[in-house]
Amino acid sequence: MNFKSAIILILFCLKTFSQTKIEDLNLMPWPQNITLNEGSFTLSSSFKVTISGIVNPRIFVGTTNFLRRLDGRTGMFFSQGYIKDINEDPSAQLQINSLKKGVVGINQDESYKIEITSNKITIDATTDIGVLHALETLLQLLQNNGDSFYFPNVIISDFPAFTWRGLMIDVARHFQPVDVIKRNIDAMAAVKLNVFHWHLVDDQGWRIELKNKKKLTELASDGNYYTQEEIKNIVEYADQRGILIVPEIDVPGHATAILTAYPEIGSKYLKEPNEQKQSQYKIERNSGIFRPTLDPSNPETYKFLSEVFDEVCPLFPAKYFHIGGDENEGKDWDANPVIQKFKQKNNLKTNHELQSYFTLKLVPMLKKHNKEIMGWEEIMNDKMPKGTIIHSWKGSNEGSPAGESLVNAAKEGFKTILSNGFYIDLMQSVNDHYLSPIIPKETVLSKEEKDRILGGEVTMWSELVTSKNIDSRIWPRTAAIAEVFWSNEKDINLKSMKKRLQFVSNRLEELGINHIKNKKMILRNISNYQDVSSLVDLSNICEPLKIYTRNKGGTEYQTYSPFTLFADACTSDASDAIDFNEVVDNYLQDKSPKNLNRVTEYFKKWIFMHSDLIKLSENAPLIKPILPLSQSLSELSTELLAVLELNKSADKSLFNKLLINCNSRNHADVELVIGDSFKKIIDNIN
Repeated sequence: MNFKSAIILILFCLKTFSQTKIEDLNLMPWPQNITLNEGSFTLSSSFKVTISGIVNPRIFVGTTNFLRRLDGRTGMFFSQGYIKDINEDPSAQLQINSLKKGVVGINQDESYKIEITSNKITIDATTDIGVLHALETLLQLLQNNGDSFYFPNVIISDFPAFTWRGLMIDVARHFQPVDVIKRNIDAMAAVKLNVFHWHLVDDQGWRIELKNKKKLTELASDGNYYTQEEIKNIVEYADQRGILIVPEIDVPGHATAILTAYPEIGSKYLKEPNEQKQSQYKIERNSGIFRPTLDPSNPETYKFLSEVFDEVCPLFPAKYFHIGGDENEGKDWDANPVIQKFKQKNNLKTNHELQSYFTLKLVPMLKKHNKEIMGWEEIMNDKMPKGTIIHSWKGSNEGSPAGESLVNAAKEGFKTILSNGFYIDLMQSVNDHYLSPIIPKETVLSKEEKDRILGGEVTMWSELVTSKNIDSRIWPRTAAIAEVFWSNEKDINLKSMKKRLQFVSNRLEELGINHIKNKKMILRNISNYQDVSSLVDLSNICEPLKIYTRNKGGTEYQTYSPFTLFADACTSDASDAIDFNEVVDNYLQDKSPKNLNRVTEYFKKWIFMHSDLIKLSENAPLIKPILPLSQSLSELSTELLAVLELNKSADKSLFNKLLINCNSRNHADVELVIGDSFKKIIDNIN
């Protein structure tokens, strides 16, 4: 090598080294321990992987998938195709070692260590589950400059803060096809979530094929359900990715679908002996809490459930079975004299005691299949086995302190997990979820009590989602929540999270998550396949109405309503709104011409946007519901532009009137989320 070539090589290496700083790393969740060293490992097409140790075959699937995602990102034609055995190439640059076979479940060793040097990458883990986590971290470590792809030289030792890191998807209100479930399982694995809670039954549908209870799918599924073979396939698919599947059949409330097929075990009292119960129940099409409830006084109820569990439990190897138990108002119990006599006979004073009686009857049915009961916090009572997992969900929306039942369950000897704060269907900002701790601050617990708090679970209720927009409701916010579940609490950093989240969000696309691309698909439908640029601009400053205000009383939208509207294209954390808010703050701190121009450029864009939307609406009726919002925004932008650029005298009363119009939540089930910044500007005008 001549002197000139050596200098070029040194400069190239220095360029590579200088590009990687700790703040450049887009890891999510953030590892427990990370040390960034000088230098890097540069990828080439000769890159290979070898595995040693004692492993579960899932490691071969996971490592092969890692290679395919890596060559997909880099465009390199790796010579190594499918990894099928241990010690395939002892000279490989990536050396993986697993000490023992991993078992999918909670309280497993998921730790791993990655060490990257300039010529070698080593992954060490106790089990292959830890290896899978390490491979996801390694993919996130991938960097590039203009000439090459490389991994920075680092040492990472990592393990989860909580053992239960879950995502629940409700497939009862809106059925989600197999491919939706699988791609979300892949995304879960990418951010180290490890429990998929499958909410399979509710008032709006029964979604499990049962050979011995065919009426459930014939009468209560609208033809949308998973065959037993599909369920087995999904369970295996999740197992290969280190994810446990916990099924849920919600009883005794939320039972409309069950009772549509088997009305004889319902609680509704019939005065006339010949009156048919069949006519009393039909699948629910609205959202909310409904009266149909299983009859706890009827022996046939328990016979039915025992037979259901006998067929469902073998489909799911998980140790836990979620029996719901939430939101039973007991109205049909109160109105049924037979049930009231049953309560008196068994000295059951309240409906909670009656439900506890019911729940305890399920314990041996599930124990028969080596399952431990899990349920929403309403199932907690002092007679439940201490192996029960209490799923805490109530918070300020339900009139309870956040996490109250979590703390109470831990103190009373139960294992418990938290979902309050992680209800992503509320369409709140990622900030709200990211800053929600699993253990409430200032809570005093013993070590034993803390150990009973297993972790947290994201909940995706599906009243307002279909397969077309569910990904945009789950991701990318769930990636940030996954960090709350995994990382050290001291590493929770809002600014850093937002920067890293954008990278992770983009990378989720390679797993088939369509949270980005389906937005334009919905907008193209709304525009009648005209140019969608202006619709995109408006959607980037609008968000769907939050905390169930979009679906007032649960009746505005039925399960068969269209979910291809403007609100379905909008998401939380509207991107231009975030940028505009920052631009306004910068301008108010420094009223330089440059900062003023950045503000007024938004005004000009929104004025043009409204004009363009009017033209588009002439051949696109679905645009018309959003025109009042864009008009209000255009009018306020025009007035502010005249004051800030043309020195027109300000009319504060007009500004405030226009601002009220902009802040209206009466159009298209969305809200403009730039009102606070407008108010700051208006208040600052002399």
